[in-house]
Amino acid sequence: ASLLWWQCFVKGAILFFSFFNPQVVNGIEIYSMKIDSKVTSRFARNVITSRAVNRGNVHKEVFFDVELPKTAFITNFSMTIDGVTYPGYIKEKEAAKQEYEKAVSKGQTAGLVKASGRKTEKFTVSVNIAAASKVTFELTYEELLKRQFGKYEMFIKVKPKQLVKDFEIDISIFEPQGITELEAEGTFITNDLQNVIKKTFSDKKGHISFKPTLDQQRTCANCSQSLLDGDFTVKYDVKRTTPDNLQIVNGYFVHFFAPTNLPQLPKNIIFVIDISGSMSGREIEQTREALLKILDDIRDDDFFNFILFGSDVHTWKEKLIKATPENLDEARKFVRGIDTKGMTNLYGGMMKGIEILNAAHEEKFVPKRSASIIIMLTDGQPNVGISNTEDIRTHVKKAIEGKYPLYNLGFGYGVDYGFLEKMALENKGLARRIYPDSDSALQLQGFYDEVSNPMLMDVELHYPENEISGLTKNSFKHFYDGSEIVVAGRFADINQNSLTVDVKGEGANDVLSFTTQQDAEQTAKAFQEQEYIFGDYIERLWAYLTIEQLLEKRTAATGEEKENLTAEVLDLSLKYKFVTPLTSMVVTKPEDYDNQAGIADKTTEAQAAPVVMQALNLCITKQTPVICFTVDGDPHFIISVPQKEDAICFNINEKPGDVLSLINDPVTGITVNGELIGDKRANSDANSQNTYFGKLGIANKYLNLKVTVTSEKITIQNGNEKTAFTWLDSVTLQQEGLTLIINKEKNLVLSMGDGASFVIVLHQVWKKHPLHQDFLGLYTLKSHKLSEQTHGLLGQFFHPIDFTILEIHPGSDPKKPDATMIIKNKELTVTRGWQKDYRKDPKHGIDIPCWFVHNNGAGLIDGVHTDYLVSSLF
Repeated sequence: ASLLWWQCFVKGAILFFSFFNPQVVNGIEIYSMKIDSKVTSRFARNVITSRAVNRGNVHKEVFFDVELPKTAFITNFSMTIDGVTYPGYIKEKEAAKQEYEKAVSKGQTAGLVKASGRKTEKFTVSVNIAAASKVTFELTYEELLKRQFGKYEMFIKVKPKQLVKDFEIDISIFEPQGITELEAEGTFITNDLQNVIKKTFSDKKGHISFKPTLDQQRTCANCSQSLLDGDFTVKYDVKRTTPDNLQIVNGYFVHFFAPTNLPQLPKNIIFVIDISGSMSGREIEQTREALLKILDDIRDDDFFNFILFGSDVHTWKEKLIKATPENLDEARKFVRGIDTKGMTNLYGGMMKGIEILNAAHEEKFVPKRSASIIIMLTDGQPNVGISNTEDIRTHVKKAIEGKYPLYNLGFGYGVDYGFLEKMALENKGLARRIYPDSDSALQLQGFYDEVSNPMLMDVELHYPENEISGLTKNSFKHFYDGSEIVVAGRFADINQNSLTVDVKGEGANDVLSFTTQQDAEQTAKAFQEQEYIFGDYIERLWAYLTIEQLLEKRTAATGEEKENLTAEVLDLSLKYKFVTPLTSMVVTKPEDYDNQAGIADKTTEAQAAPVVMQALNLCITKQTPVICFTVDGDPHFIISVPQKEDAICFNINEKPGDVLSLINDPVTGITVNGELIGDKRANSDANSQNTYFGKLGIANKYLNLKVTVTSEKITIQNGNEKTAFTWLDSVTLQQEGLTLIINKEKNLVLSMGDGASFVIVLHQVWKKHPLHQDFLGLYTLKSHKLSEQTHGLLGQFFHPIDFTILEIHPGSDPKKPDATMIIKNKELTVTRGWQKDYRKDPKHGIDIPCWFVHNNGAGLIDGVHTDYLVSSLF
């Protein structure tokens, strides 16, 4: 699946486009966009090309972000500017980062392409386009298409948000086994556009082209809006005259195994379901809906049971139950009655499920030839019983003993997904995140469908040990109908040109075995269509699969084993030029005029304070679309949305002493954390008292700077040197990488490097006040100078957001109406209210109208608010 998003930033203006999708803005014309895909034996090489020209009379700085699914590895990125090509180079992550920062510090155009994690990869590149210059961006990535439900699928997100003169998708497929079916469809395809999709296939070759004209892209005859907005999907399958297919090229082989027409194995399935309080509402409703649909699909020779865990563990039955019509009816009644209660005894639920499954096998209650599976769903973290995740993993692995796979489904963002993934991988399964959305029930049912039809178990593919090295995974617990097992390896003798493979697996009726023989000459005969083939594809497929599986092993590894796996992955990634979680690609282009622009943006000591105060005034009065991000008071957050001439606000309710991550930008190295304080009550209830920010920590790890701000003093640590000021001082300080202005007993303005600026307001109360104490407020300026990877309670809103307000109606307070807010594809109940902005008037503040999001910003912030708790200010 090739799902790509691009984002473009032009001098503070923020544009969005999906899939090689720059937009025309500020004189930049994007005149061509094309993706060219070549698929050879399931392995796809995709080249995305985008061409632009600067029609303006000044240079423009543009940043591109690309997001890819975990199945894809970027292998190249280049920029061609005025006929000169600047290629990217794959390097170890830290080395690439240093080169990137060095280029940026010199005022050079620089792009950093890197993976942000195993589950999603985020790739970023920037370039300055001079007046009248042309630029071509070319991105190459590779992936192995997976087979599910009997078809290979390539998925492309199409969303240009504009009319593009030369827009084209071109996909060529070559399969030596022969192609049996080929489909191409798009969610945006109208009857008129249906004929624009050109699809042909015969024998081994398939081709799909989609090239709409400007008029065909329009939503109406004279409209400037584009119809191209949705999903473009290609599906195909191959001929299977034998259970498997073996291909040998240049000392490497790939073995595809997908037998058909086998009887299905009966299955024994345990559903372990989290019913803690956090699952209440929509989540438990969708879980019930999915389980009811799953019960409709369970076969009459299957066995099943439900384990529910909140604070306590509840079972539907004390043992596995056969799926008779009567038992299924009883199970439906049980599922309809599932409700939430208590905390999260994940350990207890897991161990009970394993105990029941183990007992069924020991007592021979289930058929010998049957496939056993545990599916566990949770939305939180263990907090009752054994809650240490390492201990839980140890106990679960010991109890399962490799006998059956464990599949962990993490509902939403409050889960410890790393823990779920490690525990699943250690037990021959996998983890999957279920996204909290309107289709969550379909996501749950879809996962069950993937594993609901086991055809073989304990599948072993045997290759001659003395002939093969570098073999990928060749042992599989289950083979599911409609899927495919892929094994690759290299010959010890590169001149060897033949191979014999034995495959064994347990079927529903007996042990099945297959033997396959192949030589390089047979493969060569099948591969005569050279225009469809990139020559080293089997070697690259082997490297791709090896890296993917080593990264999987590395996830659960520790100590020396993890170090060895890391070294192996890094070596292969560098050799084959794959951008993986351990490598980055950096591309730089020197431009003299960049230095001019950098100098023009610098602020002298005399200019700093007036500039900042002017920005504050603009932000408050909304005279210009300056985006403001604030946290102040108890602690309340205000997110100004200038294009709406409105604001969103929310509170975070945590206890004194907790530290919250407010801003975290891994690219610029800037972090801002805040520590909460409470009222002076000696024994007050932590759940009811007010909390404020009493201490702020602002750091830039690349400048080795740390600034600690309390209501009493400001401390600057630059390396080993420390400087301290009090709020009674009036200070203007400028040193390398730091500008600090203290306005006596009012506020301070802080800038680090060429990044964002922060205003910290001091709130002073009467020293003898019986309850309240001094506290701080934080306001962010020039947030566009932080990168798109910025996150945190505030930082996540530095990216553009949009919302719609519907159904305004009276609320519990006659002065504060309620409404429905549509944001991030969610419906939230919000209340109209006011929050105080203290920047112009630190004593009394100014009332800012906003839509208040309840329950600690639930549904608005990413994940849950407790995800943002950190251990200390730095």
